[in-house]
This record gives sequence, C-alpha cells and structure tokens, in this order.
Amino acid sequence: MNLFNVLLQAPAGALPAGGNAGYMNILLLVALVAIFYFMMIRPQQKRQKDIQKAREAMKVGDKVITSGGIHGRIKEVGETSMLIEVSEGVRIRIEKNSVFASSEDVQQQTK
Repeated sequence: MNLFNVLLQAPAGALPAGGNAGYMNILLLVALVAIFYFMMIRPQQKRQKDIQKAREAMKVGDKVITSGGIHGRIKEVGETSMLIEVSEGVRIRIEKNSVFASSEDVQQQTK
C-alpha cells in the first residue's frame, strides 16, 4: 500500500510554485466562461433576434403557427397582439410573442 500512495502523489514539479496556482485557476475559469459564451449564449441570442425580426415583418395574410401548434392566417396586427383566422369565421386573438412564421413561408423565402 505504501507503493500505491507514492504512485498517486504528484511529482514536485507538476504543480506551479506559490501564487501561480491562483492565476492558473482564474485563467481556466475565464476560458470556460468564454467557451460557454461563444458556443451557447451567443448563437441563442442570434436566433432570438432573427425570430424577433420575423415577427416584426409579419403582415396581414401571412400564414403563422402559434407556440401551441395552431395554424392560421393573420387578419389583423396590433401593437402586442394579432388576430388570427383559424377557420372560416373562427378568429382568435393571440400575443405576438407566441407566434412563429409558417415553415412553408420560411422555405419559400430561402429559395
């Protein structure tokens, strides 16, 4: 068991001497935060901006899908809500934040 303890111990030169260990830990933490920012947070913010631009560009007659999965056409656009016709004569008022452009419209715009 004495040999096992000796093998698990780090060599004397493996760790930075004195106060350098604190700087290395801070540098590692900063690098980790930077990686999370560029790999997760920044792309999500870009997607949110694109969705917001698409919502602002919606106009009467566009096909939309609500976050609840309801498909319809825009009949009226207000400041914070819109009126959507789901079927003939069936209209619902819904908040703009829960509306997305129809996937058919998105595919047509990219062609």
